[in-house]
Amino acid sequence: MLFLFGWHTWLGESGRPYRFKITLTPKGLPEGGGIYVFVQRRFVFFLFPLYIGKATNFRSRLIGHERWWEAWWKRGATERHVLVIKKSADRARVEEDLIRRYQPRMNDILVPRNANDGPNNVRLRRWWKFKRMFRIPFLG
Repeated sequence: MLFLFGWHTWLGESGRPYRFKITLTPKGLPEGGGIYVFVQRRFVFFLFPLYIGKATNFRSRLIGHERWWEAWWKRGATERHVLVIKKSADRARVEEDLIRRYQPRMNDILVPRNANDGPNNVRLRRWWKFKRMFRIPFLG
């Protein structure tokens, strides 16, 4: 049962892995700030991100979060995944990378408008251009 409630790795659009801690209760929230994901778990192994956000302090942001009620009650969120990141610039980069990859239902920003719409962040845009340059045309 440990593998269900320990850590989970989410991949960004750049292909970079981010290792999140799975927490079910407010006591499990770490100190500091970073990125959080509201997750719906189906059939034990299938995880679907519903909302991705960033916080400067997890405890003040996630306890009583305005979107948690909608995620839990209407969309069936079962847990929160948190990743501690100290710098605010890095938090913005990681949040954009994850939102562009998964395009969660409850996030209404950063959804690409077309195939040529790259990320706003300079580092992510560099990776995005690099991946597009070596993309095989018939595989998408």
